[in-house]
Amino acid sequence: MAPTLVAAAIGAILAVALLGAAFDRRAVAVVVAAAVFPDLDAAASLVVPGATNALFHAVWLPLVAGVALYWDTAAATDSRLRARFGWRGVRVAWVALAAALVAGIGPDLFGGAGANLLYPFHDAYYRIDGRLLFSTREGVVQTFVALGAEGPGLLPFPSPGTTASYPIPTWVNPDGRPGLSIGADRELVLVRSGWQLVVVAAGTALLAVRVAQARRSGESDADRDRREVA
Repeated sequence: MAPTLVAAAIGAILAVALLGAAFDRRAVAVVVAAAVFPDLDAAASLVVPGATNALFHAVWLPLVAGVALYWDTAAATDSRLRARFGWRGVRVAWVALAAALVAGIGPDLFGGAGANLLYPFHDAYYRIDGRLLFSTREGVVQTFVALGAEGPGLLPFPSPGTTASYPIPTWVNPDGRPGLSIGADRELVLVRSGWQLVVVAAGTALLAVRVAQARRSGESDADRDRREVA
């Protein structure tokens, strides 16, 4: 699975880009927490066979959350979320949902170990990886979609296997199987490649700049309020 630090960094980038006026430390914490939440299924794999990249990487939880958010904030006459947390709460909720999908599930689905998108109703991991190029001899060549490929998957993407045949090792569960292996060798991977290091560095830098800007803006507002009182 993609390192959790990378998911947190992508979540921070989304928070900087999408929160707008709702940006503050608490909102960022909620968005980053949503981004790393899918990785908790690695801990569940100690009890549930094959839960890694399946239990919380399936589309059902974000789908239900998205429908509930849309109904409450757009379709319903009175929004409970808006009544309790205001427009900021609505903005943070939608950005958190985007973070769970893009930062939490995306890195594993696109080029990572894969995500079991339809679990538990259909057991097959999917991994979208490949290349798209134009060749003067062969024309357009793409290897992302494998039409007619054999395997356990239903979607037109390669499937590396199922929860029974494709265990995904993690720091929490090195062999990907139920049970706690006390003596197993554990490696906490922070980044796996150069591009992931770039993402982490970019997320850290963007968040630091945005926090500094928000702090200066807050000080300016406070100065203006003091002048008005005086």
